Amino acid sequence: MPFTSIQARTDAVDAILTKAPVVPVIAIQHLDDAIPLARALVQGGLPVLEITLRTEAALPAMRAIAEAVPGAIVGAGTVLNPDDLHNVVATGAQFAISPGATEALYQAAAGIDMPWIPAIATASELMQGLTHGHRRFKFFPAESAGGVAALKSLHGPFPQAKFCPTGGIDPAKAPAYLALPNVITIGGSWMLPADALASRDFARIEALARATAAIRG
Repeated sequence: MPFTSIQARTDAVDAILTKAPVVPVIAIQHLDDAIPLARALVQGGLPVLEITLRTEAALPAMRAIAEAVPGAIVGAGTVLNPDDLHNVVATGAQFAISPGATEALYQAAAGIDMPWIPAIATASELMQGLTHGHRRFKFFPAESAGGVAALKSLHGPFPQAKFCPTGGIDPAKAPAYLALPNVITIGGSWMLPADALASRDFARIEALARATAAIRG
């Protein structure tokens, strides 16, 4: 059944986003890569996996990972409309994230018990999300929307809101974000270099994940 209170929804999101300092943002091109890739990330200390709905393999990959990779917290990214959201729920995923938010998505999310994390880039968008009973948001696109300075500015008038900034963040920039009081975790894909994915070098990806998981210290 849907969340019965703002606090229940907030607690459900926090239970996921506090598991690691970085959420890998993953585009899975080949279904055969899903399980070994997820295992590498989980073993490297990054259990919260955002599988973007940008490929045909995304939904079956989520199902496969949820069934075969203990410790993986599987969610969907690039959720653009209510149909996407309901398709994600049907996979057994544990959360969903969008790159923005619409009234239709807010309404659809109000009817499910899976955590959905809308994205905001401005104070007005944040106020809309707060009005709908959300307290946790993706801040996207983080760097081009003002980065660390913007999040510092939002903290004063909106102390109840916390964020997962994503977009343009790399290992050098990550510590400044994670030091902010209104940042729970960040999203990124630098631990998934294209050449490592192409060569299926999952050992390298695991090593990069381990280094990433140590960023918060």
